[in-house]
Order: sequence, then structure tokens, then C-alpha cells
Amino acid sequence: MNKFIVVNQPEEWRFSIENLTIISSQDYLTNPEFSLLKKARIFNLCKDYSYQSKGYYVSLLAEARGHIAVPTVQNIVDLKDLKLVKIVSEEFDDIIQQSLKNIKSQDFILSIYFGQNVAQKYKGLSTMFYKHFQVPFLRIKFNHNTKWHIQSIKAISQSEIPLDHIESVHNFANQYFSKKRYDTPKLTTSDFDLAILVNPNDPAPPSNPKALKRFIDLAEKMNIYAEIIEPKDLSRLPSFDALFIRQSTEVNNEAYTFARKAQQEGLALIDYPNAILKCCNKVYMAEALENAHIDTPKTIIVHKNNKHKVLGFTGLPCVLKAPDSTFSFGVKKAKTKEEYHALVSEMLKESDLVIAQEFCPSDFDWRIGIIDDKPFFACKYYMAKGHWQIYNWSAKDKDDQDGNADCLAIEKVPKKVLNMALKSAKLMGKGLYGIDIKVVNNKPMVIEINDNPNIDFGVEDAFYGDLVYQDILMALKKRLE
Repeated sequence: MNKFIVVNQPEEWRFSIENLTIISSQDYLTNPEFSLLKKARIFNLCKDYSYQSKGYYVSLLAEARGHIAVPTVQNIVDLKDLKLVKIVSEEFDDIIQQSLKNIKSQDFILSIYFGQNVAQKYKGLSTMFYKHFQVPFLRIKFNHNTKWHIQSIKAISQSEIPLDHIESVHNFANQYFSKKRYDTPKLTTSDFDLAILVNPNDPAPPSNPKALKRFIDLAEKMNIYAEIIEPKDLSRLPSFDALFIRQSTEVNNEAYTFARKAQQEGLALIDYPNAILKCCNKVYMAEALENAHIDTPKTIIVHKNNKHKVLGFTGLPCVLKAPDSTFSFGVKKAKTKEEYHALVSEMLKESDLVIAQEFCPSDFDWRIGIIDDKPFFACKYYMAKGHWQIYNWSAKDKDDQDGNADCLAIEKVPKKVLNMALKSAKLMGKGLYGIDIKVVNNKPMVIEINDNPNIDFGVEDAFYGDLVYQDILMALKKRLE
């Protein structure tokens, strides 16, 4: 397997490691050679992993390309989540107190390099943190009041390593790169108590109140205890056996925190953190669909170096998408060159990469609901009144904010559309997905792969009724079994 260390500036890399190639983050993100490469392991040592930075996208696109990324996007996001850091502090409290008991000062900094510390006595503590976060260069600050607490956890860059640590870090790196170190989450089974996560302030909830009531009523008939919980109930999550997320999912909101906590606790789960990470980023999706040879509208990943060439590929009008746009939020249409340049310049201030697509008008989009590789509902979503999208959030009349929908038998879906939906869902792994497909000139094209798709009473259940809810509940039950 090809091994690459990805850094911002290769000329500043201090270490010599056998059988590894050092490349720049810009090269990995934009050079087609790496997009087509098979069987690669990517060690992401960029100086910044912040959301939508180059470091973030290196791990994201590595996963889209089928490469093994260290750290994964999931590891990167975990590091930024203060709630998860607090959970880690509580879970690891015994080993933290034991390891630091002889320190006399009120503050202590633990630097972890490839899972190790320069002092042997902190080996156990360092290994524990590395296994949890999988970040090559990690710095943890502790402070002591009545006992030791984690003050902060952050990834550090090579330039932040003290000079007197360099030799040790070089040795740790050689040990690390000669081994395979990947951990899998635990799985447990128990009685079936289901938590359904709902945010009462959600601007675009994926299930309406009648649908939530249907989930709870049918769960009871299936001997499943189901309860609605809210974002404030994170501490209660371990008392359940399964979690079903029914609030909008984003990388930076509490839905992801709940998904990660549920996974760590061994709960049956819909949807998995990886599904949220992948589906919530259009850059990942574009690369994954292209690598799988699944037709889409003409799509290009836009960055500062190629933004002037985009319209030659997509033409006008051109659709621009923020990487984490959902429910048509963050999706813009440029009708002229001037409008395109104004929009793309603004969007590149928020993210190093954005998506541009050719505009493919249609009367409706297919939405194929898939649970664990099985189609279980099919809808036609029509465009909002007088608008080019399904949702028009600027419409003055609330009834005009979304278009109508028809629900029909899966057997009525064109074979090409159904097969494309199934192939697309497989890219994301097991889970609950809504695949949006346009058919233009008899050619189906994937527009979106949605995690956490809408299940609304009177819409997605209009043809199959209670079977839609039961299929999801049975999928959770199978995860436990």
C-alpha cells in the first residue's frame, strides 16, 4: 500500500521516514493523480484541522477516495467538540488521577507524539488518548483544583514541537509508521429502549409531529420502549439501548455529538457519525460519486486556483453549493459571470473548497428512501412554486416554501433510477438515506445523498403506510441482535 505524509509545506518537514512520500496538502487536494490512486494510506499532518480548512479536507477527501486517513474526519471533529472532551474527561478520570498524582504544580501539559510521550511514565495515559482521538500530534492541558481536570485538547503542528523533543519524536514516528494501529468500537446488546432525538427549535425538522407519534405508537406494538429526547439530554443517553436521530444533522451541531456518544456506548444507531460526516459535505460526495462512476450533473470542486476556469466546464446558469449545505440552505444559482464571481468569492471566504454544478432544470426530483441497502419508499418531489428548487425559504407564504410530493410503489420507479439509488447508498455504508435523482433527457443523475432523510406523516408514508416506520424500527432491532 502507498503511504503518504501530507503536510502544508513539505520543505519544512524535519523527519526522514523510510518508505513514505511527503506531499503538500494543496497537491493532494487538487492533483488528479491522487484522486485516481488506489490503496493509499494518508497520514494527515497538516498544521490546521479546523472545519473546512485544508487539513480537514485532506482527511475528508482521503475517505471519499477510498484511502485510509489518519486522523479520520471523525477524529478531527471529535477534537473540536467540547461536549465530547468533557465526556472523555469523565470516562478516563481514574487513569488521569493515577497518572498525575505525583505532580506538585497546578498545571500540567501532556504532549503526545504518535501515541507516545517522551516520559515513559505517561505511556499508558498517552496511549489511551491516542486510541480515542487518533491524532498524530496532540497536546492536552490539565489543571488541578480538588483533582485533575482536562482544560483543553488540541492538535498541534510540527512547528510547535520543542527542539529537545525532536529526536524522540523521530523515533516514535519510525515505530508508528512501521505498524498498523486501528481500533474498532465495542458492540453490546441488551433490552430495547429507544431514544428519538428531536430538537424543538429545528428550522427544518426531518419528521413532523404526527410521524414522531407514529414511530412511538408502532414501537410500543413491537415491544420497543421509545421516548423523545432533546439536545439537553446527552447525559441520559447511556441509559438507552438505541438512538434514532430525528433532528437536522450537521457536523457542528449536537446531533453529531449524540451519534458519537451513542457509538462509543455501543448503542444501536441511526445514523452513524460517518454517515453524517460524509453526507453533510458536498465535496466528499462529489469525489465519492465520481470515483464510483455514478452520473451527476457536471460537477467541479472549486478552489482559489481554478475558480476562473469553472464556467468553461459547467456553463451558465451555474449552481454553487456550500460543502455543508442542507435542505437547500447554502445553495445558490449564478445566472451571469458577474454573479458567479461575486458568489464564489464570498463562499471561498467560508471554506477552502466549494462545489459548482451545471444547472439541470426538471419538474421534479426522485427521492428513493433506503435503509440498510433496501429501498423502502419512493417519492417525486416537485419544485416549490415559481422556484428552481424543492425548497424556497424566501417565499413569503409558508405554503409556498416547499413543493408538492407524490408517493408511489417502488415497482413504479424506473429501473435505472432505482439501481443508481442503491449503488449511491452503498458508498455511505449501512444506514438510512434519501437519494435525490433527476432525470434529464432520459438520463438519471444523482443530485444528493442525504443522511437523516425526511420521514413525514402524509408524505413519505403515503403509499406504504406503517411499513415505512416499521422498517426503520426493525433495522435498529437488527443492530442490537
